[in-house]
Amino acid sequence: MELKHLEPNHTDERGEIRDILADVEVDAVTYLTSRAGAIRGNHYHEQTDQWDYVLSGSFECYTRAGFDGEKKMTITTAGDLVYHPAGEHHALKAIQDSTMLSLTKGPRRGTAYEKDVVRLKDGEKLA
Repeated sequence: MELKHLEPNHTDERGEIRDILADVEVDAVTYLTSRAGAIRGNHYHEQTDQWDYVLSGSFECYTRAGFDGEKKMTITTAGDLVYHPAGEHHALKAIQDSTMLSLTKGPRRGTAYEKDVVRLKDGEKLA
């Protein structure tokens, strides 16, 4: 997991401009809403890289580098961008009602949403 808090690239009297990703091609941009307590993820992708950008609210973001990796948790809030490379186990638990964008590069997109998702079983789940 790589976590960055993104600051505006430009601000003036009209508002701000913020690049979420630059110089990265993506195959899908997905908008998600999560109610407080909702858990998303508890899976990994074999070929797909994923970036999650928190628009509002906050999440407990859990990651693990494969089944033998150490489980890590960090709190993400509005303006945070989290990168999950292919193979990294990840889960997000909404602390409050929240929204985010999920940007992906790889076969996990559109009607092929489940094509590159490997769900973690009960004893393997992160959240």
